[in-house]
Amino acid sequence: MGGTQPGRWWRITGQEIVGAFRPRREPPPLLPLRRGIVAGAGPLLLALLVGVGFIAAFVGALHNPKPHHVPVGVVRGDQTAQALLAATAPQLRAVDYDSPADADDAVRRGHVYSALTSAADGLTLTVATAAGPTATTATAAILAVAARGAGVPLSVTDAVPVNPDDPRGVVPFYLAIGLVIGGYFGGIALSLALGTVPRTLGRAGVRIAGLAVHALLLALAGTLIVGPGLGIWHQNLFGLFGAGMLLAFAAALFAAAVQSWLARVGTTLIILLVVVLGNPGSGGIYPPEFLPGFFRGIHEWDLPGLGADLVRSVIYFPAGSAAWTAGKLAIWCVASVAVLAAATLVLGRPVSPKPKP
Repeated sequence: MGGTQPGRWWRITGQEIVGAFRPRREPPPLLPLRRGIVAGAGPLLLALLVGVGFIAAFVGALHNPKPHHVPVGVVRGDQTAQALLAATAPQLRAVDYDSPADADDAVRRGHVYSALTSAADGLTLTVATAAGPTATTATAAILAVAARGAGVPLSVTDAVPVNPDDPRGVVPFYLAIGLVIGGYFGGIALSLALGTVPRTLGRAGVRIAGLAVHALLLALAGTLIVGPGLGIWHQNLFGLFGAGMLLAFAAALFAAAVQSWLARVGTTLIILLVVVLGNPGSGGIYPPEFLPGFFRGIHEWDLPGLGADLVRSVIYFPAGSAAWTAGKLAIWCVASVAVLAAATLVLGRPVSPKPKP
């Protein structure tokens, strides 16, 4: 593959392995000191920008999370519930359904965090804390204040409770972050070892297969840790494994695709998009409705946000609830493969056979 000698791309000697971990002295100066300082200023400036961006993004997104248009299911024509929700705008917003059964089904499938319906003795708020404990807690608190002001009794029922071993709902986020970081580090490591641009489409296919194996092993490790290892989840571990592999594979392919065109500069871009913007855009324990507008938009497509949403859907909600989220990750994979293949065709160099004597 790119950056290696023909016939040796698959061999690594023991001496090379040892040499990779051996401290190396700075080479003798080949340039005047002034020019050396100028040459080193660029990388340091780039690192400074990444650090400043990291601070600004995380603090800006998460320093004061507030609910904004958090969706709550409500039945059309339910005037009491509609009026109460209208009094809580813009913190909450109504999502209309045709019947109480439809609203309840939307909660149980994770389409909305909660549903408010009228009952003979007042109002009932059906929540799914598994979809986001922060969102359901805030929704219940806001509606409780509004209900007291209106003199209407309000009861709360949890239809899809979060696992008691993860009461704040942080495991999906941290599992997704681990899979994304491990995935894109796999793509970067392979590019550093073999060269950023495969020489041929065949070798690009081998590289993609290697990243798939890496994603498989990473997803298996993550599933074993949160499943049998820590005993946090016991349900649908096969689905969790599949979701984890898709997420790690998407991150690895994205890293390989970016580096195939931008080389070392691509590493900085990957960190900016996935870590500096992607991590705060995912929200952590906060759903996107609690983030500033810019980061709410990022959440819809960034890898950490999609990964956390996918894990929650697979673990807590019925089959099919995660279809669109998984579809977005599949789009990441297909687009990254196309970009890597294009770089191979444009920038790769076929290996010329040695002339026979």
